[in-house]
Amino acid sequence: MKGLVLSGGRGTRLRPLTHTIAKQLVPVANRPIIHYVLEQLAHAGLEEVGIVISPETGTAVRAALEDGSQWGLRLTFIVQAEPLGLAHAVKTARPFLGDDPFTMYLGDNLLGMRLTEVLARFRTEGSDALVLLKRVPNPQQFGVAVLDEAGVLQRLVEKPAEFISDLALVGIYVFGPAIHGAIDRIRPSWRGELEITDALEELLRAGGKVTSSILEGWWLDTGKKDDILEANTVVLDELTTRDIRGSVDAASRVVGRVRLEEGATVERSTIRGPAVVGRGTQVSDAFIGPHTSIGDGCRIERTTVQHAVILPGAVIVGIERLEDSLIGKRALVVADGQAPRALRLLVGDDAEVRT
Repeated sequence: MKGLVLSGGRGTRLRPLTHTIAKQLVPVANRPIIHYVLEQLAHAGLEEVGIVISPETGTAVRAALEDGSQWGLRLTFIVQAEPLGLAHAVKTARPFLGDDPFTMYLGDNLLGMRLTEVLARFRTEGSDALVLLKRVPNPQQFGVAVLDEAGVLQRLVEKPAEFISDLALVGIYVFGPAIHGAIDRIRPSWRGELEITDALEELLRAGGKVTSSILEGWWLDTGKKDDILEANTVVLDELTTRDIRGSVDAASRVVGRVRLEEGATVERSTIRGPAVVGRGTQVSDAFIGPHTSIGDGCRIERTTVQHAVILPGAVIVGIERLEDSLIGKRALVVADGQAPRALRLLVGDDAEVRT
């Protein structure tokens, strides 16, 4: 079985940050989201993975993943000239996929489970496709599946205007080669895209076997700022252990599960975990609260930060309280005068915010 990871698209819901970075490279707990995806596929026993990239951000994705050897994977990069839908991405990747079964994984999704059982079920049931589903409170924002009373998949609808099901399609699918013929037979939707839900519906109409598995653990689609912050919270809660490699002076306290990377310095400050502080970052006269990730080479001074993701090279000075925020690379956030009591920001790379 092969893997297909979608790392294209324009990431419009995360702008201005995604003007300069692919959304799949936004860090969660100081690691790009797509790294967790490749770990999942490697753990499931896959060896060959195609990465669908866009012309705009493909170079950065290639640099972040290199040759895949750190996960024991062989990577093939596939350029999708325009983001014309998930089914179009599969069509673009057909030369790589051939007639092999494959797992398609949206590169900005995170799962709180392993895929091993799902892939085993796909094989033993002889499915043409298997879709992962998750009950959600806002199904109108997703493709959804309708099951009958026996749990058999009946139909799939992309972002229904009226409620028909609360079972959202998780961004992970397992396909056999029959999906290619189904994609060839569909036409673009009203959005001008080849929808994977339409391809699955066509597969059902043609008599194909489409099965489903309902996910009981957590699933995070990190398409918006609040999604990134929630993912950061979940990953820090589940994966962070105490690891102090940087320097902490006698006037400082580091409490709980905090990862302080080499070269980081903490002076007259408190860090309360779970939190991650990157290499070479300077924290002085500050409070870093739980669920905060700070990238490499940042400077946090005279500031309280909590529930935030701060990318490498950012400088934050004199802010009484910064929370629920996503700060881009090399951004400057500084209080020149009387700062508001609390700031909540989404700031792009190299931006400057003065209060």
